[in-house]
Amino acid sequence: MSTKTLIYIAGPTGVGKTKLSLGLAKALNTEIISCDSRQFYKEMQIGTAVPTREELSEVPHHFIQHKSVKDLYTVGDFEKEALKKIDLLFKTKETIIMVGGSGMYADAVMFGMDEFPEVPIEIRNQINVFYQTHGLKALQQLLLEKDPTYYRQVDINNPIRILRALEVSIASDQPYSSFLGKPRKERNFVSKMLVLHRPRTVLYEKINTRVDQMIEEGLEKEARSLYPFRELSPLKTVGYKELFPYFDGNTSFEEAVAEIKKNSRRYAKRQITWFKKYDNAFSFPANTPVEEVYDLLTEE
Repeated sequence: MSTKTLIYIAGPTGVGKTKLSLGLAKALNTEIISCDSRQFYKEMQIGTAVPTREELSEVPHHFIQHKSVKDLYTVGDFEKEALKKIDLLFKTKETIIMVGGSGMYADAVMFGMDEFPEVPIEIRNQINVFYQTHGLKALQQLLLEKDPTYYRQVDINNPIRILRALEVSIASDQPYSSFLGKPRKERNFVSKMLVLHRPRTVLYEKINTRVDQMIEEGLEKEARSLYPFRELSPLKTVGYKELFPYFDGNTSFEEAVAEIKKNSRRYAKRQITWFKKYDNAFSFPANTPVEEVYDLLTEE
């Protein structure tokens, strides 16, 4: 590969991205940029399926557990820091691997972020008060009125995304969706996208098994240590948020675990939908040998 190339390994949670990224990084003698936004936080180890110590020692990784849940860390922050690191690595590498299921973070690196108008603090506060006093259902209804297009795209059970869309829509008096999908930024590297897939039933089975393993490894204890920070944005993550009602005595442990499995499957479904938009991506069954992937990616 004569042109500097960023290979992005995408796919839903539990599909096998870590294994392929390690094999490919070794074959290409390169390093790995993680764009899994759940793995940025050092306090969140078990519930985010961070690569093991052995895996991390096989290939140099960047952007794994480099922040605290108490830090404010945005997609824009990640874009700037990741591009800086990528430029540095390209001084000695022809190819870099980026891996992770957070499509928005990957897109920011590969294509740049959509730009939005400034939102006055008064509007932000007003929307937050509305949410606190009226609840999620009212918030969803307001989004449907202000921006029916984005309402159909967004995870309507994610209040953070809805709040953001509403504050931009109200501040600009234009639908949030009208700011999306603007021309992409030029990058000084080529991006190649590689999407892994498994049959849906097999993937869901793997997700359920992985949740059981996390419980065995001590997810409950980890979540308890993070309970005081449950209102912070990183703790709205699947695997943690479902255990907090159990700690409050509002649900049973079994119900909490069942919710984690259900929400993990839903998250995987949303990821699959997101990655479908990469119409020029290479698509591989999850167990494709590294050699086959390498051969295809290195063809001129």
